[in-house]
Amino acid sequence: MQARAPRFIISGGGTGGHIFPAIAIADELKRLRPDAEFLFVGAKGRMEMDKVPAAGYRIEGLWISGLQRRLTLDNLAFPVKVMSSLFRSRQILRDFRPDVVIGTGGYAGAPVLYAAARMGIPTLIQEPNAFAGLANKWLASRVDKICVAFAGMSRFFPADKLVVTGNPVRQQLLDRSAALADKKNNATQTILLMGGSGGARSLNEAMASSTELIRARPQVQWIWQCGKHYLATYESAATAALPNVHLSAFLDKMDEAYADATVVIGRAGSTTIAEVEYLGKPTILVPSPWVAEDHQTKNAEALTKENAAVLVPDSEVAQRLVPEVYALLDDPDRRRELGENARKLAKPGAVTRIAEEALNLLYSPSTQTTVHAAV
Repeated sequence: MQARAPRFIISGGGTGGHIFPAIAIADELKRLRPDAEFLFVGAKGRMEMDKVPAAGYRIEGLWISGLQRRLTLDNLAFPVKVMSSLFRSRQILRDFRPDVVIGTGGYAGAPVLYAAARMGIPTLIQEPNAFAGLANKWLASRVDKICVAFAGMSRFFPADKLVVTGNPVRQQLLDRSAALADKKNNATQTILLMGGSGGARSLNEAMASSTELIRARPQVQWIWQCGKHYLATYESAATAALPNVHLSAFLDKMDEAYADATVVIGRAGSTTIAEVEYLGKPTILVPSPWVAEDHQTKNAEALTKENAAVLVPDSEVAQRLVPEVYALLDDPDRRRELGENARKLAKPGAVTRIAEEALNLLYSPSTQTTVHAAV
């Protein structure tokens, strides 16, 4: 056992799908080990630099970004950023002296996990998607443990390192949402459309082009989360002016939004999927075509093959979105079936399992080498 309080570095950022699981893991580790100390590592200028301190944790930023699909100055600077981030990661590791380093994805995760593994510090990555990302595949041979959400991930990772844990969810928020939903009579049909923290252009355009369809059923309420980058564009749209449409850049009361939702619409990111599974919500998934290896389509297909969600391709969303919504609203048996099947896929307690795997690394004799001597 440790003579001093355990220290964890957690790296996850870029999007809410990486940040909120990272915070959830830290919260659970703190519950299991109240004496634990934490440091987050993120990418400078990304949303984790605000969200993590708001959650009560300290964060250090690396000068790192992803490769763009076209030739840009950022791409030309990428090798320099990688070397800079590796150097800074080693400094952070030496100063903080962590016992375990955990990665949940994002630009900053690869350099800090690589540096930690090279220095003999126990490492764990959490792969949230049904199709593994390039960084995690590259790190797989170097880290000690890999927590995944889907079965069959041995095609990407060494089988002896894999643990199927599920994806962390904001459990307190979701439990509040479920309790609120139990108190409601659900007399009003409400659609929750989530574009994610940055927003989703195709979902926003589908809403903007569906004014008459939405106007035709004024009894159906729409919660339209457009993303901060799109608020100025769509707040003047005719759809946003309809009395049954409620537009916002970001949803501060996510528990209430989920509780109100008869049907959820969203991208097929891992966090969205884990949360709608946990709540058993009938959901229309519109996978982003812009993500690496089209992994959101694989995520969505993991649900659709179990009849647990409806998949609408991004290229068809403008024509199909609202008709698909109305088809579900008019078919309560179909909604019930989708929700029940989604709930069967949920893995409650995922965050506890991940935290326990991290603690196992902390106490495992196989990882208790001369870690701090190496640091």
